[in-house]
Amino acid sequence: MAEKIATRAAYGDALKKDGKENERVIVLDADLSAATYSGRFAKEVPERFINCGIAEANMVGMAAGLSTTGKIPFIHSFAMFSTGRVFDQIRNSVAYPHLNVKIVGTHAGLSVGEDGATHQCLEDIALMRVLPGMTIVNPCDAVEADAAVKAVMDYEGPCYLRIGRNPVEVVMDQIPGYRFELGKGVLARDGKDVAIFATGIMVQESLKAAELLAEEGISARVINIHTIKPIDRDIIEKAARECGVIVTTEEHNIMAGFGSAVAEVVAETYPVPVIRHGVNDEFGRSGAAQQVLDAYGINAQGVVDAVHRAMSLKKK
Repeated sequence: MAEKIATRAAYGDALKKDGKENERVIVLDADLSAATYSGRFAKEVPERFINCGIAEANMVGMAAGLSTTGKIPFIHSFAMFSTGRVFDQIRNSVAYPHLNVKIVGTHAGLSVGEDGATHQCLEDIALMRVLPGMTIVNPCDAVEADAAVKAVMDYEGPCYLRIGRNPVEVVMDQIPGYRFELGKGVLARDGKDVAIFATGIMVQESLKAAELLAEEGISARVINIHTIKPIDRDIIEKAARECGVIVTTEEHNIMAGFGSAVAEVVAETYPVPVIRHGVNDEFGRSGAAQQVLDAYGINAQGVVDAVHRAMSLKKK
């Protein structure tokens, strides 16, 4: 059994470590530092931490201003608030002038659990993806969360970093030759019959699904897309050509999300059937995290079922 670590915990540790070393980094939080784990940086470097209170729009404006002075501001709240509540401010004050602001949304997706539909953000990828020049990173485990912090810190431009609440299995350290690079997908498991493109916590579920499919004689390729924008077009086209059918999976609404991004590339490069697996244009609901995920089929069996649908469309 792989070790389980929440990506928000790994993120908090990396922010404390890398942010302390980089004196340009300023951390802002909308009164949720204990939950977003930005508080770990605050305890280490209190002079570069600002609690903005429950005033997310003001926080974005402050970050935009700080970035014009050469600082690297990281702003924090739950994904629902750090993207949805302040979309106007992000669009006009950060994305339009292409400022070097890092937007961190924790507690993303259905796995927020008991907080229910109002807090289960299933639209953040879609909202950030439509903004010109916005980089979107969705790490699957603690290894990627750690690497992502340094990568977005070194990158010049606006970034959205999507972070989860609950502990998840650490898997990327088991991938031979693994390294994190913005804009590049990761071949997590090779296969020839179907390509499964996964992001975030669905990478782990896709690897489990591949094991189940192997028992049926289906060879599934699993590709981890941690950078949703800019997306790795080459790895998508290669999989389309070699596997002939694609499944995408995400803890997000399938409308305008990660699956849509992959499908757009496939349509423009090498059209093959694409089945998008995720939340089917619905809101979430309250309940224990795993029960909610299972209720929506956001698990390994849900990926297996999507592969079966995809295989029925594969050209003979």
